[in-house]
This record gives sequence, C-alpha cells and structure tokens, in this order.
Amino acid sequence: MSSASSGNDARINVRLPGNLKQTIEEAAAALGQTVSEFTISTVVREARQVLQDASSTQLSSRDRDAFLAALKATDSKPNQSLKTAARRYKKRMA
Repeated sequence: MSSASSGNDARINVRLPGNLKQTIEEAAAALGQTVSEFTISTVVREARQVLQDASSTQLSSRDRDAFLAALKATDSKPNQSLKTAARRYKKRMA
C-alpha cells in the first residue's frame, strides 16, 4: 500500500529543545495518544483558532454600542459618498 493512498503523505519536520520534546511526550502519554496524534491534534486545533480569529472582527463594548446605535438611527440619511457608491454598484450589476 502506497503512502499516497492512505492520505498521510505530507510532513512537517520540527527541531526543538529536548526539554520541550519531553513535555510533549508527557502530555501525549497523559492523554493516551502517540506524540504524532497529540502534535497533530494540538497544532490543527490551534491553527483553526488562529484562522477563525483572523477572519472575525472584535469590537470593544464602546465600539459595539456605537455601531448598534448607528444601525438604529432612523434620522440618518445617506451621504453623497454612499449615494455615489450605490449608483456605481447598480451600474455594475445591471
């Protein structure tokens, strides 16, 4: 059976101090995982979190309140820039 058919054909090689390797081995053993299983699950979980964080915008409470107040404002009228952008969008979509 070739390694390509198993789906595990990519590698990442890492050099690290011995004490960090020992810590990783101990953590893997504590979870009943191999070092590879532990490393993959931990790195993938962290990578997904980084990607999620990078794709979302975090607002402070003050900024959130200002944003929501602007959405609720009924007396707001579009400014000239917004009107121009809307016309340009409509032309492109026509």
